[in-house]
Amino acid sequence: MNGPTTYGRQTAAVEVHTPTPRAPAHTAPLAPMQPGAVPAVASVVLPDGRVVTGYAIEPTKPHPAAHKPAVSRTAVNIALGGVGFLAVCGGLLLLATFIAALTALIHQLIILAAVLFGGWVVVLVISAGSHGGGTTVNIRKAVIKRNHFHG
Repeated sequence: MNGPTTYGRQTAAVEVHTPTPRAPAHTAPLAPMQPGAVPAVASVVLPDGRVVTGYAIEPTKPHPAAHKPAVSRTAVNIALGGVGFLAVCGGLLLLATFIAALTALIHQLIILAAVLFGGWVVVLVISAGSHGGGTTVNIRKAVIKRNHFHG
């Protein structure tokens, strides 16, 4: 069978696989119910007269939800962001106030320096005008001594 065929090709060997049976799945054994836990049998009469009998089923109670805080985390984060923003704005306001006060102080120092320098210049001019470096003649003495003025 593995020999050449009329078309010049060889055929592959045929392998036969037999499936291995698996063991049946085991179900968990039923837990025995306590005698006090057996629900009571209830009968209901339908409007057409039929009677339906069965176990009364208690409605399932939802699992208690995890304790949720009164305020969500998102609200807390937004509030904290607002507090931080206000702190930054307050700091910027203080910085602006500090810069304005510093500018006013520098302005006043410049004015004070101009006034002091101007006063010093005025004192120099006035004192230089009275002591001109020339000869001061007391005219009254000259007139009294000589009866005529020698200039």
